[in-house]
Amino acid sequence: MNPLQDNIQEAVQQMTQYLAANHKATSWQLKVMFRLSSSVLYLALGQLMAQKKITLEADGIDYHVTWGVEAVEKQAAEAANPFAVH
Repeated sequence: MNPLQDNIQEAVQQMTQYLAANHKATSWQLKVMFRLSSSVLYLALGQLMAQKKITLEADGIDYHVTWGVEAVEKQAAEAANPFAVH
């Protein structure tokens, strides 16, 4: 792997450990806590989303990151029926 891929994998591991224990964070908290560049942060978050381990909710320029299957299932249900009352 190249250095960027190594940095992304390390960020994924760090975020996985942190979010598994704490269940919620903001993208800014993760960026500062793990000293990540914006590129590495968002690529790592993208990998975790692709693996269906997290959900992201936009809040201005920040994102609320939620860990767990329940959050992913809730987001999928909302996407499937956007007019339902939640």
